[in-house]
Amino acid sequence: MPDSITYHNTTPNLLPLFGRALLPKQQKPSENTRIPELQAEVVGIATDTDSLSTYRKVCGFKAGSQLPATWPHILAFPLHLKLLTDPQFPLPLLGLVHIRNSITQHRAIMIGENLDIRVTLGNQQRTEKGIEFDLVTEARSAGALIWEETSTNLFRMARSETAQPKPPTARRKPETLPFTDLMTAPEDIGRQYAKVAGDQNPIHLYALTAKAFGFPKAIAHGMWSKAHALAKLEQRDDWKEGAFTITCQFKTPLLLPGTAQLNWQEGRDGWDYQVLNAKGTAPHLSGRVDWL
Repeated sequence: MPDSITYHNTTPNLLPLFGRALLPKQQKPSENTRIPELQAEVVGIATDTDSLSTYRKVCGFKAGSQLPATWPHILAFPLHLKLLTDPQFPLPLLGLVHIRNSITQHRAIMIGENLDIRVTLGNQQRTEKGIEFDLVTEARSAGALIWEETSTNLFRMARSETAQPKPPTARRKPETLPFTDLMTAPEDIGRQYAKVAGDQNPIHLYALTAKAFGFPKAIAHGMWSKAHALAKLEQRDDWKEGAFTITCQFKTPLLLPGTAQLNWQEGRDGWDYQVLNAKGTAPHLSGRVDWL
């Protein structure tokens, strides 16, 4: 196990970390780039913070004694940023793309619980699109693992000369699932989410700052889209409380302001879901809920 940077009761201040994110890397990423084993943890962090009620409102979760399953991701975000801005981390933060996310809630987390949260870098892979790696987050209560997450990120690079090119695939219209609900993303949802989540990436805040990175408008945070979809699914009569895994793959950006379709089907062992554009012709994300 790598040596861990340990905090007690509180996570690192985000402002210095954002400043460090703007510093250029000493070396340009290449085929020889290796992501080091880095780890950070916080011991005894409170789950019921001042931002929790606002987070529920921004993402659409109902009030209650149980925490949203995506809330520990917010608690862990400063640890994520700590590792991604560490001088040993070789990739520029603003060049990373969040491409997949998987959260497993082994049991419901109750308001008032204190958690020990650990984040580890790992699983580096060279794909045809670039360098992929995982941020693995674990949350424990009284020593027992009750929540875990894998966030897969991509740093785009030209395809390796030794990589075999994949044949082109035709883009097909997504299959329409039986149930549909409307998702509305107002122009300021990126700023609302950033305020409670801490993720101040400029592509989510304003059209002007997003254009500097090649987007025509600001785009919704992927984890807001996932959380908002989960909040709506949880309100279905057939939703099962307790342990589950919810995965998703992020596809195309949701431009702000915008509307989308939450589309899903319900099964005995799990639900498939997708967030489609307003016309239902392209996915913003797709995933699955599996009951444990």
